[in-house]
Amino acid sequence: MATAEQLKSLIQSHFEHDIERFNTIALQVAAHEAKVGHTNLAFEIRNLVDKSREEKARVIPFQGELNDLVIAGTTQFRIPDLIITEALKNRIKRVLTEYKKQEKLKKHGLSHRRKILLCGPPGTGKTMTAKVIAGELQLTVFIILMDKLVTKYMGETSAKLRQVFKFIENRKGVYIFDEFDAIGAERGRDNDVGEMRRVLNSFLQFIEQDNSDSIIVAATNNVTILDNALFRRFDDVLHYELPGDNEIKDLITNRLGNFILSNKKIEKAVQSARSLSHAEICGACDDAIKEAILNDKNDVSEKNLISMIEERKDAYGKRS
Repeated sequence: MATAEQLKSLIQSHFEHDIERFNTIALQVAAHEAKVGHTNLAFEIRNLVDKSREEKARVIPFQGELNDLVIAGTTQFRIPDLIITEALKNRIKRVLTEYKKQEKLKKHGLSHRRKILLCGPPGTGKTMTAKVIAGELQLTVFIILMDKLVTKYMGETSAKLRQVFKFIENRKGVYIFDEFDAIGAERGRDNDVGEMRRVLNSFLQFIEQDNSDSIIVAATNNVTILDNALFRRFDDVLHYELPGDNEIKDLITNRLGNFILSNKKIEKAVQSARSLSHAEICGACDDAIKEAILNDKNDVSEKNLISMIEERKDAYGKRS
């Protein structure tokens, strides 16, 4: 059970609305429970903390055709939740710093970074980055459902984009255009159609004219097909890669918590996971924790973790 000091700290952080401190203490309690063999309770506490950090999504009730096109929610993700290279993390911190000190920049005729393009393979932290930016700046996060925008409203997409950008102007937040290549593909490609060229031209016009207080984040898994005209419309372009050994080690350590005995036991697992994304590695860790719990074990064996990683590689066709 939690110590008296931990209970007092939990209550105090709750009434002071210090969510990060509350979560940290809760995870300390989970670690203690895992050490004394209460693995089920420890896992449940960690799950509760993880769920609290996820955005509480709801669909915005737009009028007419825009209904169900944008999902809004809050998020408690922060910079420490991102397991990426320090260089990339520093660039994200620069976006945050410029936003917080934008008035200082404006006095010198400069504007802060607020139109960001994120490029990289699936599961490498692009959407998480947008949520972290929203969490750090305490802004609502809005996800534009690109599949519905393009496939459901073919022929009217430009009109819907105009309404979306009008909403961006009137309601400050962090707006995520995920799977952005759905409309951002290079004009003149072999499978291009006139309608999509018009949609891209409209987007270029809208994003260039946008002077709102919102942050616009476009994420793509395939930067090579994006139209060159897009890049100069964004204030910054961040490139994401599969995690390196240091990031893999941090991901495994953070995800497993006290279910693994020491970092020395995960070196082979790190080597095995080199072809996987951040999301796939986290999924393998969760599978290993479940296996340990179901077998009444207090820790995850290296053998079991590697087995779960190999299963992920099989599932995604990533055998080396």
